[in-house]
Amino acid sequence: MIPPCLAANLPITFEGNVFMENRMMLDRRSLMTFTLSALASISMGKKAFAAPQTIRIGYQKYGTLILLKEKGFLETALADKGIAVEWSQFPAGPPLLQAMAAGAIDIGQTGDLPPVFAQANIPDSIVYFGHEPKCGSSEAIIVHDDSPIRSIEDLKGKKVAVTRGSDANWLLLSSLLQKGLSFHDIHLSYLLPAAARPAFEAGTIDAWAIWDPYLSAVGQKVRPLATGADIKGAMAFYLASLSFYKNNPNLLSIVRNAIIECDNWAQTHKEDVTHILASSTGLSPDIVGNSVEKLTFRFNTMDDDAIAQQEAIAAAFYKEKLITTQPDIRKSIAQLDR
Repeated sequence: MIPPCLAANLPITFEGNVFMENRMMLDRRSLMTFTLSALASISMGKKAFAAPQTIRIGYQKYGTLILLKEKGFLETALADKGIAVEWSQFPAGPPLLQAMAAGAIDIGQTGDLPPVFAQANIPDSIVYFGHEPKCGSSEAIIVHDDSPIRSIEDLKGKKVAVTRGSDANWLLLSSLLQKGLSFHDIHLSYLLPAAARPAFEAGTIDAWAIWDPYLSAVGQKVRPLATGADIKGAMAFYLASLSFYKNNPNLLSIVRNAIIECDNWAQTHKEDVTHILASSTGLSPDIVGNSVEKLTFRFNTMDDDAIAQQEAIAAAFYKEKLITTQPDIRKSIAQLDR
């Protein structure tokens, strides 16, 4: 799950309100030029941004934000303020935060690694304002059930796919490091889920590090080598652009309160949640229902445990020279009124 797609080095395009990954690779200089140009445009329009007529939210097919979109809690909270909500769908966290850093959206939700990549590539672009509880079983490194690969150590020399900058990217690195290995010991393919799934099913890659709902959607019998629970990870974070937070802290508080209301509803209406997420993902209600049962819907403020987790991830990627700077997580926490 930079700005992070600085992590993936992929630009984004969009059709309607659905952002799509561009299969063409973009070099770092071109992407930085694109991002700085977008940020300059935001600066020129600062007065309009300080009093927005629209809050722009990026969401994925799975998680609280799509429930917030479908239930309309935020629109209701903003009804008397004359502020609309614009929703844009993303295939993963990295392109979502790329769009945020470029000024295309104000708020989003991703896994644990995308914001680390975002901060490392463009400092002072985003802030954290909350997170959901950990759900380690929602991500895994998988192999086919009949694969001779039986352990993380057996991945040495094998072809492994992961989305660069995603939370599964951290799962893969951490799992390797625990066994004395690193990315240098495997043949790594950075693929978005839409490209990784057919490669995995065709057997052109040996293992796949992936998260829900894509994990639950795998159409063949698979075996996990490790899950997010093994690294005490898989935490989803709520993020806002630094500009939006600085100019509109009161609106960000309203968004946070709507998320809390939505989570409270979701925790007591999991059957309804299942139907919404089944519709958004195209998966069967049975598959989605099994996944939803693993989840606890509860908004949490950024506490020391969550900050320490992000600091550990940042330190590990910096030590492995996978990011060029180590971001200061603690300085990127939004302070909002209750």
